[in-house]
Amino acid sequence: MAGAVQWIAETVPEILQISGLTLQTFLVLCVTYLLACVVFKRSRNLPPYPAGRVPVLGHLIALGRAPHLKLTAWRRQYGDIFTIRMGMEDVVVLNGYTAVKAALVDKPEFASKPETYLFDAIADSGKDIVAARWGTEFRQRRRFAAATLKNPGMKVGRGSIEEKIREEASYIRNRVAENNGQPFDITHDVNVVVANVICSMTFGKRYEYEDETFRELSEASASIIVELGAGQIISVFPLLRFVPVVNRSGIKALEAAFRVRAVLREEISRHREHLDRENPRDFLDFCLLELEQQGKVDGLTEEHILCITGDRFIAGTGTTASTLLWSLLYMALNPDVQNKVHEELDVVVGEGLPTLSHRSQLPYVNACLLEVMRIRSLNPVTRRATTQDTKLRGYDIPKGTQVLMNLYSVHMDPAYWSDPDRFDPERFLDAEGNVMNKHESFLPFGGGRRVCLGEQLARMELFLFFSTLLQSFIFKVPEGAPPPNTDGVYGILLPHTRSSFVRYRVNL
Repeated sequence: MAGAVQWIAETVPEILQISGLTLQTFLVLCVTYLLACVVFKRSRNLPPYPAGRVPVLGHLIALGRAPHLKLTAWRRQYGDIFTIRMGMEDVVVLNGYTAVKAALVDKPEFASKPETYLFDAIADSGKDIVAARWGTEFRQRRRFAAATLKNPGMKVGRGSIEEKIREEASYIRNRVAENNGQPFDITHDVNVVVANVICSMTFGKRYEYEDETFRELSEASASIIVELGAGQIISVFPLLRFVPVVNRSGIKALEAAFRVRAVLREEISRHREHLDRENPRDFLDFCLLELEQQGKVDGLTEEHILCITGDRFIAGTGTTASTLLWSLLYMALNPDVQNKVHEELDVVVGEGLPTLSHRSQLPYVNACLLEVMRIRSLNPVTRRATTQDTKLRGYDIPKGTQVLMNLYSVHMDPAYWSDPDRFDPERFLDAEGNVMNKHESFLPFGGGRRVCLGEQLARMELFLFFSTLLQSFIFKVPEGAPPPNTDGVYGILLPHTRSSFVRYRVNL
């Protein structure tokens, strides 16, 4: 205590000398600031703070490397809604299905996104859809993207994206077979087949997997996801982007985003040279037509197109690939479940390859994918921001407040899911064995006004890739190897550990 008093006595005069303030003025400012903090805090009526807050950092240390787990633990002590301090910012946290649905789905005031340095830098200050703030421009871009997604082959049948997905599914099936039953890491192959589906829809073509441009695009997209997760401290303290070593992840994320944009600019130039205005072929063609006509999106520019297209690769590739990898890992860890999947595929599909027409006849296969999306939420904590002053559960939440929706707590809530840590696909089957696609406390693609635009495509990909692989192979952990860890690594997604191994399945 004596040392602290001595430090204050020595430091305050230096501060006064540098700033030119008198001691009296300095004391008045301090008292005014403290009174303002007390009055402002009372008037805001924010939800309570958990213990563990420290100066400057707030709750960042307490949150640790798995914030979704800590937020869920705090829910048991502080309830469904509380406030955490992230750096110098108050952030409201919502837990559980009732509270999350009330804000995410029922209240339009929670439809914006917060200002975060790295996301805004990559999205060119919100010119995309994922990170854009709520407003007329965002709504126009979202409606345009949603309508355009339905045009390039989203229907089922001949000439649809289903054919492209099945083509990639055959590729990865052949790649697995080449390993002759030896243990191997399937991560790269999963990432490239999912990325090539996005290329087919966006560019109207698929790439050979050794193509240099394709490799650059897929590797840079994956790098952005990894580095955004590692560099989140920079979004809390933007000034850290100037600090060597600390800013390494941020620099890598921005460099990867630059590489993605370089590839996209080349594709835009190629499409512009060969644009058939009467017969647009793919997503970029539709974007270029809108750029000329300006009929649906006011002020659309090429930069908007770059950012919106970048969303498709970064979000669409990472989430689908990670979910598929999790599904294969859980098959390896649950051979009894895998056996039931094999039996259902044998009866319904036989020796051919699965199609979307089989989906309604494969309830257990669908239930497995739904259970994977529940037990390993790919976006365990989603960010929102309020567009105006609002109330929730009796608390005042000011305009512009960052709000964290803890979807992990929604999917692991024992009030809705018995023994939630257990992998059990039968949660999604009714008494007659039919799959229940709609379930309370289940929001794998978010909800409300910012529900995932790629949900339909992701479900098609997951079903076709998963059923094709399980129709041909048994996935298992190599003999003598320890059980893979299922905790995952928290980032902007929750990717799995690299532990999927395969051997041939012999069809008798």
